Amino acid sequence: MSHYALQDVLPATNYLVHDLALDGLNASVDGRLHSARPFAWSCFNGGADCPVVQAQYTNETFRAAAFAGYINTQWETCQATGAQCLLDFANATSLEPALGGAQSCGQGSVSEFYIDVATWMDVAHAFGFSRQMGMPLAVKNTGHDYNGRSSAPGSLAIWMHHLKNITYEPNFVPQGCPSTQASQMGVTLGAGVQWAEAYAFADAHNITLVGGSDRSVGVVGGWTQGGGHSVLSNTMGLGADRVLEYQVVTPDGRLRTVNQCQHEDLFFALRGGGGGTFAVVMSATILASPPVTLQTLILTWPESDRTLTREIWALMVDNALHLASDGWGGFATANTVILVNPALDAAAATRSLAPLIHFERTGTQRTVTAFPTFYSFFESFTTAHVAIVGQQLALASRLVPTSAFASAASRSALLAALVATDDAAPGTIVLLAPPFNVPGSGTSATPLWRDSVYHVTAVAGWAWNATREEKRAAYDRVGRAMDRIRAVTPGGGAYLNEADVYEPDHEVSFWGGHYPELLRIKEKYDPDRLLDCWHCVGSDPESDRFSCYL
Repeated sequence: MSHYALQDVLPATNYLVHDLALDGLNASVDGRLHSARPFAWSCFNGGADCPVVQAQYTNETFRAAAFAGYINTQWETCQATGAQCLLDFANATSLEPALGGAQSCGQGSVSEFYIDVATWMDVAHAFGFSRQMGMPLAVKNTGHDYNGRSSAPGSLAIWMHHLKNITYEPNFVPQGCPSTQASQMGVTLGAGVQWAEAYAFADAHNITLVGGSDRSVGVVGGWTQGGGHSVLSNTMGLGADRVLEYQVVTPDGRLRTVNQCQHEDLFFALRGGGGGTFAVVMSATILASPPVTLQTLILTWPESDRTLTREIWALMVDNALHLASDGWGGFATANTVILVNPALDAAAATRSLAPLIHFERTGTQRTVTAFPTFYSFFESFTTAHVAIVGQQLALASRLVPTSAFASAASRSALLAALVATDDAAPGTIVLLAPPFNVPGSGTSATPLWRDSVYHVTAVAGWAWNATREEKRAAYDRVGRAMDRIRAVTPGGGAYLNEADVYEPDHEVSFWGGHYPELLRIKEKYDPDRLLDCWHCVGSDPESDRFSCYL
């Protein structure tokens, strides 16, 4: 193992002590401790693999498989100081950013060291090392992270990506529960499994899993622990609703089985309280459902036709409660609507979609069809569309409650806010993602999910060589854009995984009345705050680990 940058992480007087401690840690984890370099480091140092990095710089799948790869690249950098090692997202073949050579490549927020986790004891050793030596921890899988929660300057990372075990358990009963408890279909997935892998497994076993629309997002990490929305959530629940059991390592170094029958408080916290906060999840067993046939509608039009966008969004808003009640999930952008329904047959779906089917305007294209399984739908829309990533990007979001659709006046105000948000920060997405028809199941996700119809996101980006002021302006711009929707959704909240980095009153926005109980659970299982992350339960905004935020 190389200790290339230890002097930059630790006080010089303690260098030898920490060097020996790292050697000891490496021995404890059977040589799985590694030093880390930023994703594009080789291009700043004449490395032979620079052409590969350039070719794959915006490839989501490639980045997700690399320890130092992050989907949004500001979390590889130190935004406050400008220390970074980035190529130009718009032209990764250009080496202009690397002309300064090695001295222009800063470690930024990429962890100095990481453990490539193979067993739960690796995580226990990481906790022990952090407690003994005071080195902060970061927990990472694929780097799908809009708030920088899986990176931290000068940290030791716990990398979960290679825990790829998947098991189908058709008669699953959580450990410790009465033998008389009814069994359920479950799938147990290691912490490194991604949705494309999980869906393929489910299809091979003729079952359905409720998950995200991105192939490379991890299943049981931040997605599930933060809530996890899906096009199927309206009728089948959030990801957090469907967790039956976790295997976790708590900061005291113990392996625990967590479910409704043992460590119930921790089970509550891990189903919506956020990842990287209460424990490190080794695996999760999630509910599997029988195959579903999906009725779908796809409506497209030219994005340049803003009048048409407003008309279609108005149609969506005016029919939102009807569509939600009928079980539709999906999304709308400035040029596309995709709606999905696992609950209706073809005839009922056609009746339900009548307002959209009968909407005739020049430039619109419409397809109404059925998919025999969720996997066939997923493959149809994602196989040829690997997401373009590798950009610095700020996000903000808002859950839009049913009250916003209660009257013609409130719907008009919401429509105006949606259009104004997209004008201010182009790229707004209106997601029909809330579990509208699924009652609460004892999760810690904000109760607002159950009373919401839309989850709306807005984005703003900046160039690789943006100044500190330009970066901060982008965060401010997306925050102000979302203020339009906040203004017409008083008492609303936000989805913590896709939230504004500077979300106002985030404790209430993310968790509502659950926050005091979540804080109590945090103090019970992690009294030393070995796990910490931005705007997470019990986070300390003055911690040095957040020194790279603006």
